[in-house]
Amino acid sequence: MIDELKGKTLTEIIGDDDSDELIFVCDDGNQYKMYHEQDCCENVSIDDIIGDLKDLIGVPLLMAEEVDNNYEDDGDKPAGYDSWTWTFYKFATIKGYVTIKWYGESNGYYSESVDWAKLSKDGKKWKGEY
Repeated sequence: MIDELKGKTLTEIIGDDDSDELIFVCDDGNQYKMYHEQDCCENVSIDDIIGDLKDLIGVPLLMAEEVDNNYEDDGDKPAGYDSWTWTFYKFATIKGYVTIKWYGESNGYYSESVDWAKLSKDGKKWKGEY
C-alpha cells in the first residue's frame, strides 16, 4: 500500500504522533489511512514522528517505504509481552525527510503490524481494503 503513495502529492495529513492513525490526503482525491485494528493481548501505536509532516505537503513524494524489525523472546522484552515490532515508514520530498515510527507488542499470537486502507473521497473504506 505504501508504494502507492510514491509520486503522489499530499495536500494534507490528518493526525499527529499523539494519534492512533494518520490519514494522507492526496491532490488526486485519494486518501490513505495508516492505523492499527486493535485486538486482544496487543498494543500498536505511533511511537514517534521524526521530522516535520509539513515537509510532505505540496510536493511529490520521492520516497515512501516501510522497514520493520520483529523480536520474539529476545532478552529485554517489555513486561507482559512476548513479541514486539518496530515499524518505520520513511517518506521524502524535496523539502525534507520524515520517519513515522510505530511500536507494536503482543503475546506473540496477534498482529503487531500497521494497517492501511484506501479511502474514498467521502472518507469511507474502499471495498478493496489493504
